[in-house]
Amino acid sequence: MDPTWLDWTKRLQAIAQTGLSYANDVYDVERYEALRDIVAEVIAGYADADLREIHGLLTGEAGHATPKVAVQGVVFQDDRLLLVRQRDEGAWSLPGGWVDVGESPGEAAVREVHEESGFRTEARKLLAVYDRDRHGHTPLPFHVYTLLFSCELIGGEATPSVETDAVDFFAEDALPGLSAGRVTAKQIARLFEHHCHPGWPTEFD
Repeated sequence: MDPTWLDWTKRLQAIAQTGLSYANDVYDVERYEALRDIVAEVIAGYADADLREIHGLLTGEAGHATPKVAVQGVVFQDDRLLLVRQRDEGAWSLPGGWVDVGESPGEAAVREVHEESGFRTEARKLLAVYDRDRHGHTPLPFHVYTLLFSCELIGGEATPSVETDAVDFFAEDALPGLSAGRVTAKQIARLFEHHCHPGWPTEFD
């Protein structure tokens, strides 16, 4: 779970962002902007971050506030799971990222697998929908839902990318150091269970 202060700021930012989307009265707009400024100050203070950078991040969000959508591709080969090592932190994760406007979640999962690993796949099943805040990840200032798709390997070869510097398949008892911001050991264990029980239904928070 997020720290209490971060949970509060996410909810306050959502109120400010949504309010600015619908407010017509100039004084209401000023109040919502002031609330957003306070949220930026709290995040910068607790996270020891640059206030201008945080403020720019928050003001860049517009429209009715809803959770962001991310996807991850779950690819097995000979009972080993595909993982990629992230260049920015040197830790391993499932290939994945944000869903782009104009593409379906399944298409996004296939694209992310190819971009980050070099492998071509087909999305076969939605395994899980996780609320990122409920799975012990490192904190983010936004609310995120992650959709995990079982993807069948159909071609390609291991090829690092701009975001990844290593690609490999791992057995459950030989996992490398994981990126806590992207995937947890508990989630990986659950994916191996899904692999052993392909008839299991999609799970969700």
